Amino acid sequence: MTELAVVQNDEIQKNQVDPETAERFIAEKHIGERIKRLRLKKSMGLVELGKHTGLSASFLSQLETGRVVPTLRNLARIAMVFSKDLSYFFETEPHSVFRVHRRKERVRLPQTGVEAPAYFFESLGYMVPDRAMDPYFAEFLPLTKESDSKPHLHPGFEFLYLLEGELDIQHSEHKCRLEAGDALYFDASTAHSYRCAGKKSAMAIIVTMHQAAQLQPLQMRPASPTSVAGRNPGGGPATPPLIREPGSL
Repeated sequence: MTELAVVQNDEIQKNQVDPETAERFIAEKHIGERIKRLRLKKSMGLVELGKHTGLSASFLSQLETGRVVPTLRNLARIAMVFSKDLSYFFETEPHSVFRVHRRKERVRLPQTGVEAPAYFFESLGYMVPDRAMDPYFAEFLPLTKESDSKPHLHPGFEFLYLLEGELDIQHSEHKCRLEAGDALYFDASTAHSYRCAGKKSAMAIIVTMHQAAQLQPLQMRPASPTSVAGRNPGGGPATPPLIREPGSL
């Protein structure tokens, strides 16, 4: 072999993808796991998937466990069964969310839009960006002459679980008193307010969910105010970035 041929061969080898690197790339995409997830979501067995794709159940089992690498042709057959594009198997999977909110790191904020707050709250999800729900810890203070349980509303739904004390809830024409251990789930697009009903503070976990409420039959849907006073109850000043008051937009 001439010197030039040796040099060219070395250059080709440098530009070739290492087989081990290719295998590692395929393994990192978790193609087998993605196939299995698609199949289980459809409650489909290996035999049934085999009938749709023309591939044997044993071969599909080996695909899912990573013992064999699928060709693009076989992967396309599987993708078509689940109405997916081939790119689905190679896209980067989103990272799962896992955020710890330490008690000592939370910020205690007062009800806004009033001079004497009726409650204080702490965001339990402020470190999660683009969150679909907002969890809070809230302390409702015994009412005084100066405090005001001002009604507010916002799109979506709200869940409240009372940890301690007694709490009165006003939701349109509905009124109820909650005791420790009671829970309430309601349409938050209707004006609602909270009022501590005891001589000691009431403690609660509140979760607000952002999706808009579905329209209900007219005879079931309570009347709601025609206007929203702003992003915070009573239209008060906005809370710090990423920390929204319960019931704010």
